[in-house]
Amino acid sequence: MEEILLNAEQRQITGKMVKQLRHKGYVPGVLYGHYTEPINLRIEQRALYQAVQEAGMNRLITLNIKGIRDPRRVLVRELQRDAITHTMLHVDLYEVIMTERITTEVSIVLTGESPMVQDGEGLVFQGLDNIEIECLPGDLPPQIEVDITGLDVIDATILVSDLKLSDAIEILTDAEEIVVRILPPAREEIEEVVEVEEVAEVEVVGEEEEGPEAEAEEEAKSGREQ
Repeated sequence: MEEILLNAEQRQITGKMVKQLRHKGYVPGVLYGHYTEPINLRIEQRALYQAVQEAGMNRLITLNIKGIRDPRRVLVRELQRDAITHTMLHVDLYEVIMTERITTEVSIVLTGESPMVQDGEGLVFQGLDNIEIECLPGDLPPQIEVDITGLDVIDATILVSDLKLSDAIEILTDAEEIVVRILPPAREEIEEVVEVEEVAEVEVVGEEEEGPEAEAEEEAKSGREQ
């Protein structure tokens, strides 16, 4: 899989003054980790957007910080956006240790098409959009694909326990949870869905993790107010 690269610079501007960075096309951010002292960053907006588009929230990014020799392997922990314009306001980057297992959520993507749906005799109900897993950072899958072409009768179901993943990955979601099921058309229910951008939480397994500086929250609030 192709490496995702991202360049950043250390920043001295904090608090409400970060508005100046945004006007210049930069996004303020912070790098932190279980063994990493927080480092305030500024990242070119276009570069960050492209990296997030490729990496999502569970692919590793190689972060190069100007003035620091060794690159860092990071995950996007949180990306804050303006509620109206969706402009990126602040990003939290979590430095992983490649030999230390982490927990995170990975999205489920359905592939193929059920014969029942093709014939107009059934509907696809997706019970889970994500599942929680535990693995080493290098084993993180970008997504989990679930083939539904074998679901050829009403009530045919795929449970979490039916998912086939690498032995290096442990699934933490309840094994009896429904991933996908074929329902008869009469049971179709239409619901209004409000889409909210959510970020998978990443935790170091077995140890309590400290978050980034409190100033990151202050900066994000400042971005929303201004």
